Amino acid sequence: MRRYSAFAIAREALRHHEGWDRAWRSPAPKARYDVVIVGAGGHGLATAYYLGKNHGIRNVAVIEKGWLGGGNTGRNTTIIRSNYLQDPSAAIYEKSRSLYETLSQDLNYNVMFSPRGVMMLAQTEHEIRGYQRTAHANALQGVATEFISRQKVKELCPIINIDGPRYPVLGALWQPRGGTARHDAVAWGYARACSDMGMDIIQQTEVTGVTREGGRVTGVETTKGPIACGKLGIVVAGHSGVMAERAGFRLPIESVALQALVSEPIKPVMDVVVMANTVHGYMSQSDKGEMVIGGGADGYNNYTQRGSFHHVEETVRALVETFPIISRLKMLRWWGGIVDMTGDRSPIISKTPVEGVFVNCGWGTGGFKAIPGSGWAMAELMAKGHSPLAEAFSLDRFREGRFIDESVAAGVAH
Repeated sequence: MRRYSAFAIAREALRHHEGWDRAWRSPAPKARYDVVIVGAGGHGLATAYYLGKNHGIRNVAVIEKGWLGGGNTGRNTTIIRSNYLQDPSAAIYEKSRSLYETLSQDLNYNVMFSPRGVMMLAQTEHEIRGYQRTAHANALQGVATEFISRQKVKELCPIINIDGPRYPVLGALWQPRGGTARHDAVAWGYARACSDMGMDIIQQTEVTGVTREGGRVTGVETTKGPIACGKLGIVVAGHSGVMAERAGFRLPIESVALQALVSEPIKPVMDVVVMANTVHGYMSQSDKGEMVIGGGADGYNNYTQRGSFHHVEETVRALVETFPIISRLKMLRWWGGIVDMTGDRSPIISKTPVEGVFVNCGWGTGGFKAIPGSGWAMAELMAKGHSPLAEAFSLDRFREGRFIDESVAAGVAH
């Protein structure tokens, strides 16, 4: 694989850009692989990448029903933070955030990581106490956060209205090294690196069944024929329950739609990410000038990629009070993604009842920020059978009552 560099750009400019190679190969599937990963989103591609980079396992296929990065990876609001209350959550999200810091250099691909800072608004007295508690916990976990005053909030984000009648801003939990990245670029960068290691990325191919023998996985059935494998990773976001049933077991998850929208582009007015969890709305400004807005998940199970109007209405109504200038903006695009939710709103990275089958799912509304850390942990689990980062997120916790309930502990699971 030719490395991207300023010299390469200059050389190709002189050649009318006719010398660029394809970023990744699109081969026909082989008869057998050491590892098959189902799902070519960020988490699946990161798992394959760290299998190769960290553990030398490169006879790997990543199989995708649609197109690479066409699911939740390309349908989120790109927020990256690690200021969680529970120790297992903080550990894996901080690992992920730290990997994002150097991901462009590691992949030789600009993922446009922007550590612009993330603030989570405290708009009730209860939230003040909760975020101060989280700041103390983060200090013990080695995660750099602080609780800031309402005046500091206004200083960091001048367009915010801190005196709203319904939702006044009383302070915020601030993580200076949180931020955003380009979601498509994260998937493309991982795919390019995986392809360079000799891995096969097979798109437009549905896995229709899982073959077993003596309680152990032997391969998968696909729309392009059977593929044998030694280990199978299921990393399919909102369709995890469907794939688990095909493998012969059930997961404690439910699928719902999570929606977001962007406004028409405007001049730069906001260089931080703001989350308002009382009203379940969050907003940042993209490099193109669009105001990127997200809200809560739908209150009913569904597989739609559109979402419901009432959630957008509630989110925008509350954010207009907090950011009055957006009342004059027009909506440019509106979309939804299918997320899978566990009972404790924390992910599952685990072995399964079928030997050789591993599952990575349940990230709910906060999956993008976890992509590098999730891939690191899943790869370690598949290669070694154990991962310190993944241990607390096993399926056993639901049977044993070891819940990691971030939605209760921190008031939000994003």
